[in-house]
Amino acid sequence: MFFDEATIVVRGGHGGNGVVSFRREKYVPFGGPNGGNGGKGGDVYLRVDDQLNTLVAFSRRRHFTAEDGNHGQGKGRQGRSGDDVYVDVPPGTVVRDKASGEILADLTESGQTVLAARGGRGGRGNEAFKSPSNQTPRFAERGEPGEERTLELELRLIADVGLLGKPNAGKSTLLASVSAARPKIAEYPFTTLSPNLGVVEIDGRSFVMADIPGLIEGAHEGAGLGLQFLRHVERTRLLVHLLDAASLDPVSDYHAINQELALYSKRLAAKPQIVVLNKMDLTDAEDMLDLVREALEDEVDEVMGISAVTRQGVVELLRALATRLEALPEEEPKQPELYVFRPHQEAESTDVEIVQEAPGVYRLSGAEIERLAIMTDWSNDEAIERFERILHARGISAQMEEAGVELGDTVFIGDIELEWS
Repeated sequence: MFFDEATIVVRGGHGGNGVVSFRREKYVPFGGPNGGNGGKGGDVYLRVDDQLNTLVAFSRRRHFTAEDGNHGQGKGRQGRSGDDVYVDVPPGTVVRDKASGEILADLTESGQTVLAARGGRGGRGNEAFKSPSNQTPRFAERGEPGEERTLELELRLIADVGLLGKPNAGKSTLLASVSAARPKIAEYPFTTLSPNLGVVEIDGRSFVMADIPGLIEGAHEGAGLGLQFLRHVERTRLLVHLLDAASLDPVSDYHAINQELALYSKRLAAKPQIVVLNKMDLTDAEDMLDLVREALEDEVDEVMGISAVTRQGVVELLRALATRLEALPEEEPKQPELYVFRPHQEAESTDVEIVQEAPGVYRLSGAEIERLAIMTDWSNDEAIERFERILHARGISAQMEEAGVELGDTVFIGDIELEWS
């Protein structure tokens, strides 16, 4: 089985807690606070490894978690940051956020690395909160939880030439005859169930050729294996449209496949093609070649004839492919597939939203306020008072009252449930 789809869960490490501590050395009066900060949680990165060509590793492991940061210690000692985790993926991997369906990254180059889940910040120790008005703070922050997200990975093979055509057109046979690839070939009719890659060398030039499983009508809507493998065609620079000389109507086959390409993607339909009639070793194949050339003379520049079995015309085809590839510009990734993972240090939004979920039940949401709430030690009275001061200083308390929040009402901030007072 060819593994070209996978779903994984990534989570950054939790930040370490800050600590409450005071200097207690002999002969040091009024030593003051010296609680250290917690360490930052490790990040999870996706990294391209060109030694990989499938997503089979994710059939055995789907959860990746970075190391948590260590807690702070007394004497101002900061906790150690957690180690990062690198998840290796093959080139050509498209990453989507499962919740939104949005394309997050298109990883195509060896060594390319992108942040997938950010580790949580370490909580500050009480030394960070000392001030002229509060010289002995007796509270510290809790570590921020690491970011967790579910990602869908989709592999789109990267090749220079893609072999396109209906089932049994001879794509696997051609690939096997020109490269070291060994796709399944049999005398009975069947279609390849997974793409195959092979490196082709001709006259000192080389390129990668992909055998794309046969397409049928309705492939753009998921018929047969269409949707599974049309995406692999997108990665190729040049298409070899292989027609079957044994077919009752190769011209209709040509138009049917091109229609599927156009219905799936206009960009895909615009890719350059070289039309090739295969199985020229069959009786009456020359007559069929003349008929195909005459029928397609207004649509294609040339129709080549080959026999993948006897290698008739194969060398000429490979030379034509190598020459055509040299003349084609390198393709740029589609703009929506460029990195849109948020930067490592993105500015945190201070906006808040207040929503009434039920009578006497409200939800206060916002990136900054939710982070402050989750990092507050709710078992410590001083920490709670600090959080109340933040609400008042930012005008959030006034907004809550304007929204109708009254004493005794329940207020949710993230997963934290509070009683308004």
